[in-house]
Amino acid sequence: MKKSIYIFSDGELKRKQDTLFFELTSGEKKYIPVENTEEIHIFGEVSINKKLLDFVSQKGIVLHFYNYYGFYEGSFYPREHYNSGMLILKQAEFYNDIEKRIFIARKFVEGAFLNMIKVLEYYNLRGENLEEEITKIKNLGENLEKYSSIEEIMALEGNAKDIYYRSFNKIIKNENFHFEKREKRPPRNRINALISYGNSLLYTYTLSEIYKTHLDPRIGFLHTTNFRRFSLNLDVAEIFKPIIVDRAIFKLVNKEMIKEDNFLEEMGGIYLNDTGRKIFVEEMDNRMKTTIKHKKLGRNVSYRSLIRLELYKIEKHLLGDEIYEPFVIWW
Repeated sequence: MKKSIYIFSDGELKRKQDTLFFELTSGEKKYIPVENTEEIHIFGEVSINKKLLDFVSQKGIVLHFYNYYGFYEGSFYPREHYNSGMLILKQAEFYNDIEKRIFIARKFVEGAFLNMIKVLEYYNLRGENLEEEITKIKNLGENLEKYSSIEEIMALEGNAKDIYYRSFNKIIKNENFHFEKREKRPPRNRINALISYGNSLLYTYTLSEIYKTHLDPRIGFLHTTNFRRFSLNLDVAEIFKPIIVDRAIFKLVNKEMIKEDNFLEEMGGIYLNDTGRKIFVEEMDNRMKTTIKHKKLGRNVSYRSLIRLELYKIEKHLLGDEIYEPFVIWW
Protein backbone atom coordinates (compact mmCIF):
# COMPACT_ATOMS: atom_id res chain seq x y z
CA MET A 1 0.00 0.00 0.00
CA LYS A 2 1.31 3.42 -0.93
CA LYS A 3 1.73 6.03 1.80
CA SER A 4 1.00 9.68 2.42
CA ILE A 5 4.01 11.69 3.56
CA TYR A 6 3.50 14.70 5.87
CA ILE A 7 6.17 17.40 6.21
CA PHE A 8 5.71 19.78 9.15
CA SER A 9 9.31 21.05 9.44
CA ASP A 10 11.03 23.79 7.42
CA GLY A 11 13.62 22.86 4.83
CA GLU A 12 14.09 21.83 1.21
CA LEU A 13 12.56 18.93 -0.68
CA LYS A 14 15.11 17.61 -3.15
CA ARG A 15 15.69 15.01 -5.82
CA LYS A 16 18.86 12.97 -5.83
CA GLN A 17 19.03 10.70 -8.86
CA ASP A 18 16.02 8.35 -8.48
CA THR A 19 15.10 9.20 -4.92
CA LEU A 20 13.67 12.04 -2.85
CA PHE A 21 14.91 13.43 0.40
CA PHE A 22 13.91 16.24 2.70
CA GLU A 23 16.74 18.34 4.09
CA LEU A 24 15.80 20.16 7.29
CA THR A 25 17.20 23.61 8.02
CA SER A 26 19.42 21.88 10.61
CA GLY A 27 21.07 19.90 7.81
CA GLU A 28 19.48 16.56 8.73
CA LYS A 29 18.28 14.53 5.74
CA LYS A 30 15.23 12.28 5.65
CA TYR A 31 14.82 10.03 2.62
CA ILE A 32 11.39 9.41 1.09
CA PRO A 33 10.66 6.01 -0.53
CA VAL A 34 9.42 7.17 -3.92
CA GLU A 35 7.84 3.92 -5.08
CA ASN A 36 5.72 3.71 -1.93
CA THR A 37 4.60 7.36 -1.91
CA GLU A 38 1.37 8.56 -3.51
CA GLU A 39 1.18 12.11 -2.11
CA ILE A 40 3.17 14.55 -0.01
CA HIS A 41 1.44 17.04 2.32
CA ILE A 42 3.60 20.10 2.97
CA PHE A 43 2.78 22.13 6.10
CA GLY A 44 6.18 23.70 6.78
CA GLU A 45 8.14 26.35 4.88
CA VAL A 46 9.57 24.09 2.20
CA SER A 47 11.62 25.02 -0.87
CA ILE A 48 11.27 23.04 -4.10
CA ASN A 49 12.65 23.42 -7.63
CA LYS A 50 11.79 22.43 -11.20
CA LYS A 51 14.02 19.36 -11.04
CA LEU A 52 11.97 18.11 -8.09
CA LEU A 53 8.65 18.87 -9.82
CA ASP A 54 9.73 17.04 -12.97
CA PHE A 55 10.60 13.98 -10.89
CA VAL A 56 7.38 13.80 -8.85
CA SER A 57 5.41 14.34 -12.06
CA GLN A 58 7.13 11.32 -13.62
CA LYS A 59 6.31 9.27 -10.52
CA GLY A 60 2.69 10.48 -10.30
CA ILE A 61 3.13 11.95 -6.83
CA VAL A 62 0.73 14.76 -5.90
CA LEU A 63 2.01 17.60 -3.69
CA HIS A 64 -0.47 19.37 -1.39
CA PHE A 65 0.45 22.70 0.22
CA TYR A 66 -1.01 24.18 3.42
CA ASN A 67 -0.77 27.67 4.91
CA TYR A 68 0.54 28.80 8.28
CA TYR A 69 -2.68 27.70 10.00
CA GLY A 70 -2.66 24.30 8.35
CA PHE A 71 -5.41 24.97 5.81
CA TYR A 72 -5.22 23.87 2.19
CA GLU A 73 -3.59 26.34 -0.19
CA GLY A 74 -3.14 24.42 -3.41
CA SER A 75 -1.65 21.37 -5.11
CA PHE A 76 0.94 20.41 -7.66
CA TYR A 77 -1.15 18.05 -9.74
CA PRO A 78 1.08 16.12 -12.18
CA ARG A 79 0.00 15.81 -15.76
CA GLU A 80 -3.05 13.60 -15.88
CA HIS A 81 -1.67 10.33 -17.19
CA TYR A 82 -5.13 8.71 -17.01
CA ASN A 83 -6.93 11.54 -18.78
CA SER A 84 -9.74 10.49 -21.10
CA GLY A 85 -10.98 13.00 -23.64
CA MET A 86 -14.30 11.17 -23.85
CA LEU A 87 -14.89 11.29 -20.10
CA ILE A 88 -13.95 14.97 -19.85
CA LEU A 89 -16.48 15.70 -22.57
CA LYS A 90 -19.07 13.66 -20.66
CA GLN A 91 -18.36 15.63 -17.48
CA ALA A 92 -18.84 18.88 -19.37
CA GLU A 93 -22.02 17.54 -21.00
CA PHE A 94 -23.53 16.54 -17.65
CA TYR A 95 -22.49 19.85 -16.11
CA ASN A 96 -24.11 21.90 -18.87
CA ASP A 97 -27.31 19.84 -18.94
CA ILE A 98 -29.16 21.16 -15.88
CA GLU A 99 -31.27 18.01 -15.39
CA LYS A 100 -28.25 15.72 -15.53
CA ARG A 101 -26.27 18.01 -13.24
CA ILE A 102 -29.11 18.29 -10.71
CA PHE A 103 -29.45 14.50 -10.57
CA ILE A 104 -25.80 14.03 -9.57
CA ALA A 105 -25.84 17.02 -7.20
CA ARG A 106 -28.89 15.58 -5.41
CA LYS A 107 -27.12 12.24 -5.06
CA PHE A 108 -24.11 13.87 -3.38
CA VAL A 109 -26.39 15.62 -0.90
CA GLU A 110 -28.46 12.46 -0.40
CA GLY A 111 -25.27 10.59 0.49
CA ALA A 112 -24.26 13.33 2.91
CA PHE A 113 -27.69 13.27 4.60
CA LEU A 114 -27.76 9.48 4.94
CA ASN A 115 -24.26 9.34 6.40
CA MET A 116 -25.06 12.16 8.85
CA ILE A 117 -28.09 10.15 9.96
CA LYS A 118 -25.98 6.98 10.29
CA VAL A 119 -23.49 8.79 12.53
CA LEU A 120 -26.28 10.19 14.71
CA GLU A 121 -27.99 6.77 14.91
CA TYR A 122 -24.71 5.25 16.09
CA TYR A 123 -24.53 7.64 19.05
CA ASN A 124 -28.28 7.52 19.63
CA LEU A 125 -28.00 3.77 20.24
CA ARG A 126 -25.40 4.62 22.88
CA GLY A 127 -27.84 6.75 24.85
CA GLU A 128 -27.25 10.26 23.47
CA ASN A 129 -30.95 11.03 22.70
CA LEU A 130 -30.58 12.22 19.12
CA GLU A 131 -34.02 11.17 17.86
CA GLU A 132 -35.15 14.76 17.25
CA GLU A 133 -32.11 15.61 15.13
CA ILE A 134 -32.38 12.35 13.17
CA THR A 135 -36.06 12.99 12.40
CA LYS A 136 -35.43 16.56 11.28
CA ILE A 137 -32.65 15.57 8.88
CA LYS A 138 -34.76 12.71 7.49
CA ASN A 139 -37.62 15.13 6.86
CA LEU A 140 -35.31 17.52 5.03
CA GLY A 141 -33.99 14.63 2.95
CA GLU A 142 -37.51 13.71 1.87
CA ASN A 143 -37.82 17.17 0.32
CA LEU A 144 -34.65 16.83 -1.74
CA GLU A 145 -36.45 15.72 -4.92
CA LYS A 146 -38.63 18.83 -4.82
CA TYR A 147 -35.74 21.21 -5.47
CA SER A 148 -34.66 21.86 -9.03
CA SER A 149 -31.79 24.33 -8.65
CA ILE A 150 -28.29 23.99 -7.28
CA GLU A 151 -28.86 26.97 -4.98
CA GLU A 152 -31.95 25.34 -3.41
CA ILE A 153 -30.18 22.01 -2.96
CA MET A 154 -27.18 23.63 -1.28
CA ALA A 155 -29.47 25.67 0.97
CA LEU A 156 -31.28 22.47 2.00
CA GLU A 157 -27.93 20.83 2.75
CA GLY A 158 -26.97 23.88 4.80
CA ASN A 159 -30.15 23.54 6.89
CA ALA A 160 -29.41 19.87 7.56
CA LYS A 161 -25.85 20.65 8.55
CA ASP A 162 -27.04 23.29 11.02
CA ILE A 163 -29.10 20.60 12.78
CA TYR A 164 -26.33 18.03 12.52
CA TYR A 165 -23.55 20.26 13.87
CA ARG A 166 -25.68 21.37 16.83
CA SER A 167 -25.97 17.71 17.79
CA PHE A 168 -22.22 17.67 18.40
CA ASN A 169 -22.86 19.14 21.87
CA LYS A 170 -24.67 15.92 22.81
CA ILE A 171 -21.95 13.66 21.43
CA ILE A 172 -18.89 15.53 22.70
CA LYS A 173 -18.46 15.25 26.47
CA ASN A 174 -16.14 18.19 27.01
CA GLU A 175 -17.53 21.63 27.84
CA ASN A 176 -14.37 23.24 26.44
CA PHE A 177 -15.47 22.09 22.97
CA HIS A 178 -18.96 23.56 22.86
CA PHE A 179 -20.40 24.25 19.40
CA GLU A 180 -22.63 27.27 18.70
CA LYS A 181 -22.71 27.77 14.94
CA ARG A 182 -20.60 26.94 11.90
CA GLU A 183 -17.98 29.61 11.26
CA LYS A 184 -15.27 29.02 8.67
CA ARG A 185 -13.30 32.17 7.87
CA PRO A 186 -11.97 32.32 10.45
CA PRO A 187 -13.12 29.46 12.71
CA ARG A 188 -14.04 31.10 16.04
CA ASN A 189 -14.11 28.12 18.37
CA ARG A 190 -12.29 24.82 18.79
CA ILE A 191 -14.92 22.61 17.13
CA ASN A 192 -15.05 24.89 14.09
CA ALA A 193 -11.26 24.73 13.90
CA LEU A 194 -11.37 20.93 13.94
CA ILE A 195 -14.15 20.71 11.34
CA SER A 196 -12.39 23.12 8.97
CA TYR A 197 -9.03 21.40 9.36
CA GLY A 198 -10.47 17.92 8.89
CA ASN A 199 -12.49 18.95 5.84
CA SER A 200 -9.40 20.53 4.31
CA LEU A 201 -7.48 17.27 4.69
CA LEU A 202 -10.35 15.26 3.23
CA TYR A 203 -10.47 17.53 0.17
CA THR A 204 -6.81 16.76 -0.54
CA TYR A 205 -7.21 13.01 -0.02
CA THR A 206 -10.15 13.05 -2.43
CA LEU A 207 -8.17 15.09 -4.96
CA SER A 208 -5.36 12.53 -4.86
CA GLU A 209 -7.86 9.76 -5.55
CA ILE A 210 -9.35 11.66 -8.49
CA TYR A 211 -5.83 11.79 -9.95
CA LYS A 212 -5.93 7.97 -10.22
CA THR A 213 -9.13 8.02 -12.31
CA HIS A 214 -10.15 9.40 -15.72
CA LEU A 215 -12.15 12.21 -14.11
CA ASP A 216 -11.23 15.90 -14.27
CA PRO A 217 -11.21 17.47 -10.78
CA ARG A 218 -12.07 20.90 -12.17
CA ILE A 219 -15.58 19.86 -13.25
CA GLY A 220 -17.90 19.31 -10.30
CA PHE A 221 -21.69 19.19 -10.16
CA LEU A 222 -22.85 20.34 -6.72
CA HIS A 223 -20.15 22.98 -6.36
CA THR A 224 -20.08 25.37 -9.29
CA THR A 225 -17.23 25.03 -11.75
CA ASN A 226 -15.74 28.51 -11.93
CA PHE A 227 -12.36 30.09 -11.22
CA ARG A 228 -11.67 27.87 -8.20
CA ARG A 229 -8.96 25.32 -8.79
CA PHE A 230 -11.00 22.16 -8.23
CA SER A 231 -14.62 21.37 -7.41
CA LEU A 232 -15.25 17.65 -7.97
CA ASN A 233 -13.24 16.80 -4.83
CA LEU A 234 -15.48 19.15 -2.82
CA ASP A 235 -18.55 17.33 -4.17
CA VAL A 236 -17.39 13.82 -3.35
CA ALA A 237 -15.99 14.82 0.05
CA GLU A 238 -19.51 15.82 1.17
CA ILE A 239 -20.48 12.14 1.26
CA PHE A 240 -17.53 11.15 3.45
CA LYS A 241 -17.23 14.06 5.88
CA PRO A 242 -19.57 12.58 8.54
CA ILE A 243 -17.96 9.14 8.61
CA ILE A 244 -14.32 10.22 8.26
CA VAL A 245 -13.82 13.76 9.58
CA ASP A 246 -16.57 13.98 12.19
CA ARG A 247 -15.96 10.52 13.65
CA ALA A 248 -12.27 11.45 13.93
CA ILE A 249 -13.22 14.64 15.82
CA PHE A 250 -15.45 12.76 18.28
CA LYS A 251 -12.68 10.26 19.01
CA LEU A 252 -9.96 12.88 19.42
CA VAL A 253 -11.99 15.06 21.78
CA ASN A 254 -13.83 12.43 23.80
CA LYS A 255 -10.65 10.43 24.39
CA GLU A 256 -8.78 13.66 25.23
CA MET A 257 -6.23 13.09 22.50
CA ILE A 258 -6.84 16.73 21.51
CA LYS A 259 -6.97 19.22 24.40
CA GLU A 260 -7.48 22.94 24.91
CA ASP A 261 -3.73 23.61 24.86
CA ASN A 262 -3.51 22.21 21.31
CA PHE A 263 -5.05 25.43 19.94
CA LEU A 264 -3.90 29.00 19.40
CA GLU A 265 -5.84 32.22 18.93
CA GLU A 266 -4.68 34.59 16.20
CA MET A 267 -6.19 37.12 13.79
CA GLY A 268 -9.65 36.79 15.33
CA GLY A 269 -9.78 33.02 14.88
CA ILE A 270 -8.93 29.81 16.72
CA TYR A 271 -6.65 27.28 15.07
CA LEU A 272 -4.84 24.07 15.90
CA ASN A 273 -1.22 24.63 16.87
CA ASP A 274 1.66 22.52 15.49
CA THR A 275 1.16 19.75 18.02
CA GLY A 276 -2.60 19.70 17.50
CA ARG A 277 -2.23 19.51 13.71
CA LYS A 278 0.16 16.56 13.98
CA ILE A 279 -2.25 14.70 16.29
CA PHE A 280 -5.16 15.34 13.92
CA VAL A 281 -3.18 14.35 10.81
CA GLU A 282 -2.05 11.10 12.45
CA GLU A 283 -5.65 10.18 13.31
CA MET A 284 -6.91 11.06 9.82
CA ASP A 285 -4.10 9.10 8.19
CA ASN A 286 -4.87 6.06 10.35
CA ARG A 287 -8.56 6.37 9.54
CA MET A 288 -7.89 6.54 5.79
CA LYS A 289 -5.86 3.32 6.04
CA THR A 290 -8.46 1.50 8.17
CA THR A 291 -10.11 -1.35 6.28
CA ILE A 292 -13.63 -2.77 6.32
CA LYS A 293 -15.09 -5.77 4.50
CA HIS A 294 -16.98 -4.45 1.49
CA LYS A 295 -20.36 -6.16 1.32
CA LYS A 296 -20.50 -6.01 -2.48
CA LEU A 297 -16.87 -6.79 -3.30
CA GLY A 298 -16.50 -9.37 -0.54
CA ARG A 299 -13.01 -8.18 0.40
CA ASN A 300 -11.41 -5.67 2.73
CA VAL A 301 -11.01 -2.12 1.45
CA SER A 302 -9.68 1.01 3.11
CA TYR A 303 -11.59 4.24 3.61
CA ARG A 304 -9.32 5.76 0.97
CA SER A 305 -10.32 2.99 -1.42
CA LEU A 306 -13.99 3.71 -0.71
CA ILE A 307 -13.45 7.21 -2.08
CA ARG A 308 -11.89 5.86 -5.26
CA LEU A 309 -14.70 3.32 -5.68
CA GLU A 310 -17.12 6.25 -5.44
CA LEU A 311 -15.28 7.96 -8.29
CA TYR A 312 -15.47 4.83 -10.42
CA LYS A 313 -19.24 4.80 -9.85
CA ILE A 314 -19.41 8.40 -11.08
CA GLU A 315 -17.43 7.42 -14.18
CA LYS A 316 -19.89 4.60 -14.92
CA HIS A 317 -22.81 6.99 -14.52
CA LEU A 318 -21.31 9.51 -16.94
CA LEU A 319 -20.69 6.75 -19.49
CA GLY A 320 -24.25 5.42 -19.12
CA ASP A 321 -23.17 2.07 -17.68
CA GLU A 322 -24.77 2.32 -14.24
CA ILE A 323 -27.01 4.82 -12.43
CA TYR A 324 -25.04 6.51 -9.66
CA GLU A 325 -26.01 5.83 -6.07
CA PRO A 326 -23.95 7.41 -3.27
CA PHE A 327 -22.02 5.40 -0.71
CA VAL A 328 -23.78 4.97 2.63
CA ILE A 329 -22.06 3.41 5.62
CA TRP A 330 -23.58 0.08 6.71
CA TRP A 331 -21.65 -0.79 9.84
